[in-house]
Amino acid sequence: MNDNTIRQVILLGTLAILSIIGVQSYWLLNTWDTQEQEFDRNVRIALRKTAEELSVMDSVSIPAYDLIKRTASNEYVVNYNNIIDASNLEHYLRKNFEEYYVQSNFQYGIYDCSSKEMLYGDFCSIEDDSKVDEGELELPKYEEFTYYFGVSFVGKAATIVNKMQVSIVFTIILFIAILFFIYSMFIILKQKHLSEMQRDFINNMTHEFKTPISTINISSDVFLNDKSVKENPRLHRYAGIIKEQNQRLNKQVEKVLQIAKMEKDNFQLKMEDINLNEIIKEIVENTALNIEKLKGQITTDLDSEITTIKADKLHFTNILYNMLDNSIKYSKGKPIIHISTKKTSKGVELCVKDEGIGISKEHLGKIFNKFFRVPTGNVHNVKGFGLGLFYVKNIVEAHEWQIKIQSEVDHFTKIFVSIIK
Repeated sequence: MNDNTIRQVILLGTLAILSIIGVQSYWLLNTWDTQEQEFDRNVRIALRKTAEELSVMDSVSIPAYDLIKRTASNEYVVNYNNIIDASNLEHYLRKNFEEYYVQSNFQYGIYDCSSKEMLYGDFCSIEDDSKVDEGELELPKYEEFTYYFGVSFVGKAATIVNKMQVSIVFTIILFIAILFFIYSMFIILKQKHLSEMQRDFINNMTHEFKTPISTINISSDVFLNDKSVKENPRLHRYAGIIKEQNQRLNKQVEKVLQIAKMEKDNFQLKMEDINLNEIIKEIVENTALNIEKLKGQITTDLDSEITTIKADKLHFTNILYNMLDNSIKYSKGKPIIHISTKKTSKGVELCVKDEGIGISKEHLGKIFNKFFRVPTGNVHNVKGFGLGLFYVKNIVEAHEWQIKIQSEVDHFTKIFVSIIK
């Protein structure tokens, strides 16, 4: 993932988070307002019903206008125009609050116009008939009414929050998801930094290897061409081993450099028309000698109708060599390899089959992963870094082709490359 992509993800993620927080905040505030309005409406209905029932009991009339005044967000006064009995008031308040779902603890008081004081006031629990000791709390005085009673809802906020449980739970879940997203972005950035450090280290290391590899290559050529070395079979054999192993090391370094170049996003294919069958025949000829040394066999079945395909010749040649190299390394002693091509509705299908040790199903899905090698226990007779098929897959995908693999343990492995024209 390059820097631009990460910046875009962070920017879009930040905008999405801010939008979600904004929408969620609006939803919560709107839900709170709705619940508060519903609470106010139910309280007014219950207080009016209480006043009407008291008036019937006392045989008095209640004011037609300005019956209920809201003096604060949780405080109300009710104009009654008559002396109020406290026990009757509490009874009707409890009954009507329960009937109209006003589920909040409350304090009530009765105003005495002669002393200009609240003569009576108790804290009541809506859940039962008990009185709650909440300490001293003065109910509001309302100068416009002569006789009135007041009610203060000490548990209003808790009541509204209780009704908003679903909204609050979803909000908590949302913020957990946001925190998880932020944590994920932190991990991604951290992993990217570590990956860049690793890639830079590998690049520097492999580049540093090139100079000694070149020096060893030149030195081994000098040894091999020296007359005295040629006359000494033992020295000539050792010089040949140095030359061969140096070439092998150089191939591995080149492979690492090619993969590093692909991961830096500055990798570009040089597409050209190439003759598929001719390329395969050339590679088979170059590989046949090594296979014959191992007393193996390589055969081909090439569709004669296939002429040219568009590909990067260098990288296409490399992926074929990589597939053949894997087939040789993972053979059962004598490599038996078969290469075939055939026309399909979408283009051409290339298949490389070997009768080697095969790959188990549990490892088949990881075979194209970087640095992955099929576990062989304590046996390490096959050398490599696990980069061959990773390189093959990346080159195939860079061409916008498709690759798949089939295998059966101890029987065969087939790699199919669908070359889409």
